[in-house]
Amino acid sequence: MKLKMQQLVAGISLSVGLIGTSFAAECIAPANPGGGWDFTCRTIGKIMYDIGAVADPVQVTNMAGAGGGLAYTHVVNERNDDGDLIVAASSATATRLAQNAYGGMTADQVRFLGAIGADPGVIVVAKDSPHQTLTDLLDAIKADPASVAFAGGSAAGGFDHLKALMALNRVGYTDIRSVKYIGVDSGADAITQTIGGFTQAMTGDISEAVGFIKSGDVRVLAVFTDERLPGEFSNIPTAKEQGVDVVAVNWRGLYVPKGIDQADYDKWSDALAKVAASQEWADAMTANGLAPFTKVGDDFQTYLDGVIAEVQTMSKELGVIQ
Repeated sequence: MKLKMQQLVAGISLSVGLIGTSFAAECIAPANPGGGWDFTCRTIGKIMYDIGAVADPVQVTNMAGAGGGLAYTHVVNERNDDGDLIVAASSATATRLAQNAYGGMTADQVRFLGAIGADPGVIVVAKDSPHQTLTDLLDAIKADPASVAFAGGSAAGGFDHLKALMALNRVGYTDIRSVKYIGVDSGADAITQTIGGFTQAMTGDISEAVGFIKSGDVRVLAVFTDERLPGEFSNIPTAKEQGVDVVAVNWRGLYVPKGIDQADYDKWSDALAKVAASQEWADAMTANGLAPFTKVGDDFQTYLDGVIAEVQTMSKELGVIQ
């Protein structure tokens, strides 16, 4: 009996110890480790703590599934008033909401916090790919659509998919239903598919490809920005300079549950704004090929409403949705 009591006390002490060291806040990355949403949670969460914008470390939870829909449903249905929760979001989130890809859920069921960086879109091939330029790849598709399959971290018809379709549309290819695309749970998974030869190209964002670029496993055929990226990525040509007039950036940001108090919303908005203004975030953007893009609070919501309307229009024009 005495031993059992000692074990019980020890168990209670262990539980108290775990509670005392638990994280005060959580960031859900709606994908597997290694992708863009994971990068957003881990980098922004760490900087928030490092610069004192939050009092405790931010725990990251990976919740892959349905192109972000699993996490979105979880937040709306089970965490609607959780003031300690933030969730990674991006242009892909807005695209899927615009296309009703989350089972009828809409953008107004959460509160978007803001975005503080733009991740340029890229088209990536394996290092031994026969395609040397973006136009080489697009010409191959025009000649034989079955010869090229894209992999991306968004579901079919999502933002990664749309980037490739936009590029093909600009060179006069309109039979978009013949373009082969495989949606996986993250950009890292998409690149792995391409390196392994299961697909011929990856369409995604440069932050998802940085490690693979540095290791020499892939080549970037084009970056979808107006101008070349600064620093170590300045050797990557833009799609525009190759005659393909596409600009597609993936903003990196956060949303919170709709039912939280205004004080909690303001707390997270202030923390995100502090990260945006920090040298740590500037260094992280440079290291990962991100461009500055700071819209927080109401300013971001206005921007997002416009983006969703634009994506709906573009998707209808491309035949992605009716």
